[in-house]
Amino acid sequence: MRTPIVAGNWKMNLGNNEAVELARGIAKNCPESGVKVIVAPVSLHLSSVSQALATAPVLLASQNMHWAESGAYTGELAGPMLREFGVRYVILGHSERRQLFGESDELINHKVQSALAQDFRPIICIGETLQEREGGRTRAKVEFQLRAAYAGLNAEQAQRTILAYEPIWAIGTGKTASPEQAQEVHFFLRSVLKDRFDIKTAQALPILYGGSVKPQNFASLISQDDIDGGLVGGASLKVESFLELARIAL
Repeated sequence: MRTPIVAGNWKMNLGNNEAVELARGIAKNCPESGVKVIVAPVSLHLSSVSQALATAPVLLASQNMHWAESGAYTGELAGPMLREFGVRYVILGHSERRQLFGESDELINHKVQSALAQDFRPIICIGETLQEREGGRTRAKVEFQLRAAYAGLNAEQAQRTILAYEPIWAIGTGKTASPEQAQEVHFFLRSVLKDRFDIKTAQALPILYGGSVKPQNFASLISQDDIDGGLVGGASLKVESFLELARIAL
């Protein structure tokens, strides 16, 4: 039985005071069991948000992490630094990192391996463009990204990850894959995991859906057999909508 997950990616939004206010609002009424709730604020706000969540059943993620534990990497974030603020999850391979910052599949795999070695849980993002979907290349694209991200990992390591399917054409656009479209891809991804590792790993590994997730569409998405929760963007920036997603996931 996979515990449902609702993870909020705040992206480059909110000032420090706003982030703390949001964190406190989530902490105040967050379900204490039955769903795993994760938030990923801007790195500058990790310390403040961590304090705001200190007694709450809310887990902290970073939106990125460098593969090295220290060194001459101006502007980057190292695992040991993130750990000081209670971060245990890291979002890796997000389409915005791939498209806007040129992160390659090889680099993402390097980060995944480093995160696991440092006992973080990576949230690994994959997804296709609208052109690839319309061209019938969705399965080929997500399978390639999955296999590249998990290269060199064994089953035990894979079971410590979370996979997030985020169709690029649905991120921040208001468009959402239908529950049937999303389930089809999630089912396919689980079959790839079974082929790459084993059936135990495929069944144990949570697969989240991301792409304009909101309370109005989440119930129909998470009711699908292979959708285990959501990686949420805009709807995670409001206390009411984010908590509603957590309640729907119960």
